[in-house]
Amino acid sequence: MWGHGLAALVTGVLSGWGVGGGSLLMVYLTAFSNMPQLTAAGINLLYFLPTAASSLFWHCRGRQVDWRVAWPAMAAGAATGGACALLAHGLNGGLLHKAFGLFLCYIGVTELLRKSR
Repeated sequence: MWGHGLAALVTGVLSGWGVGGGSLLMVYLTAFSNMPQLTAAGINLLYFLPTAASSLFWHCRGRQVDWRVAWPAMAAGAATGGACALLAHGLNGGLLHKAFGLFLCYIGVTELLRKSR
């Protein structure tokens, strides 16, 4: 139980920094807690709501949100998120687990090879 709380604390800090703590929470829940992929995704979505609301409040307060960019991004994210959630329920959990792992590997390699600005 303490492991879950510590994982939520660490990923919450990362979410506040805009790093994508939810992805790390997914890794923790599936790899270290042996939770099914779809269950972990549901928990991750519930985790995301309060952390995003809290982070958004402070970013808006600091005038760090460009709403001209944010509105189209939110609309596209909501549409594709809903469509992919429906798709995920029709797929095998093992396939989702492997696809998520490949996605994380791709992101990791991309970050390692990125040239600093």
